[in-house]
Amino acid sequence: MVFSSLTFLFAFLPITLIIYYLVPKKAKNVVILVSGLVFYAWGEPIYVLVMILSTFIDYTAGRIIDKFDDRPKIRTACLLVSLIMNLGLLGTFKYLGFIIESLNAWFGLAIPNPNLPLPIGISFFTFQSMSYTIDLYRRQIKVQKNAVSFMAFVTLFPQIVAGPIVRYEDIQNEIDERTITEKMVGDGISRFIVGLGKKVLIANNIGMLWTEIKALEYGSLSAATAWMGILAFTFQIYFDFSGYSDMAIGLGKMMGFNFPENFNYPYMSHSVSEFWRRWHITLGDWFKSYIYFPLGGSRKGLPRTIINLLIVWTITGIWHGASWNFMLWGAYFGLLIVIERLFLGKVLEKIPAFFSWLYTFVMVVFGWVLFDAVAPGTVDFGDVFGQVWTYIAAMFGGNGVFMDNAATNYIVNYGLIFAICIFGSSDVLKNITAYIRKKAPEWAQYGFPVVDTVIMLASVSYIATSNYNPFLYFNF
Repeated sequence: MVFSSLTFLFAFLPITLIIYYLVPKKAKNVVILVSGLVFYAWGEPIYVLVMILSTFIDYTAGRIIDKFDDRPKIRTACLLVSLIMNLGLLGTFKYLGFIIESLNAWFGLAIPNPNLPLPIGISFFTFQSMSYTIDLYRRQIKVQKNAVSFMAFVTLFPQIVAGPIVRYEDIQNEIDERTITEKMVGDGISRFIVGLGKKVLIANNIGMLWTEIKALEYGSLSAATAWMGILAFTFQIYFDFSGYSDMAIGLGKMMGFNFPENFNYPYMSHSVSEFWRRWHITLGDWFKSYIYFPLGGSRKGLPRTIINLLIVWTITGIWHGASWNFMLWGAYFGLLIVIERLFLGKVLEKIPAFFSWLYTFVMVVFGWVLFDAVAPGTVDFGDVFGQVWTYIAAMFGGNGVFMDNAATNYIVNYGLIFAICIFGSSDVLKNITAYIRKKAPEWAQYGFPVVDTVIMLASVSYIATSNYNPFLYFNF
């Protein structure tokens, strides 16, 4: 079952929002808590207990840290309990099976693999919950004494399973005292519809091409087909993930919250370092705050900076999944960022903008080959590397075919959606919208609700007639 299908979401949202708006102010966090648990339990009826356990331990640890503010050893012990518990849950459910399979393959062992299903979004809610105890330990935030309010923070259903990663610091002033205005609701509805359109109308359609090409034998792909396949995934993952983030941010606004932005047109970047300042922004900020800066950041000289960057990017790869391809993916981007820090960044600043953009985009596309061109369940490192190498070789004509009938058919059938993807992943539409709002006559402003309505109707129509609705980052 696709977790919390869009059909369920559309049935769930109106009821939840109506109740949320009708109940008294003091009861709104109760609605958030209950709705979050129901939303999560729809797809994970058993593993909702994992989230509750994580939340309970972090809430308790926070209360003790606050109560014993003058007892460093007690505070440190509570922080360690929180970290060990959250990382332990993450390690058990996400990495235990991979570790066992790897040990069996390397040493000829026969350790039973429990094959534990991965709780949806565990990487998101554990990081979110951990950030509270760490910041409280650092005395950067005030303790949340109300258990319902704290659980509401963790179970905020708009972003509970795929981000953005909302730290307590981001919404500490809104969790108990927030104002819902007509403008916030209106902006939230518009943002939600845009995100829904990005996910349903663009990501789903371009994603079908990647699904089809990924199922083919890589050793027989033409160069054109291989490029079209990975470009399809390049756009699918952006519109899918940024679309979900837009939906979450929009729902947050409808409920009186201002969630942090998670994407800023990353495919317009002119360096890999810039790309990662624009892509999954909240995850990057999390790693900076809780790993990179505590390691010393860039304050201890160039050699130490390089080591710190490589450590962070190794962890970033591991965070995305228990597979060698994710580790290679993290190491790949870590190496690129180190090279840019050493000398390439200065070169990119001096060359024409088109070439720095082209370099960045191509490097990112190669990164997506590492990320998703490996068959699910592949454990052996050699098999992972072989699949990646075969696909990249196909992109450069390694199979002896540069263009074939299949590629021609893909161009004809998907040419329009590719054009939409290119246009939609740039800030052109944003600039046009800003110009119209600022310069156009008042009557032109009524066009925005009309466009939103059209996108909404088209999205609902697509949902009603299609079964292809995966949210890619629900798997993390």
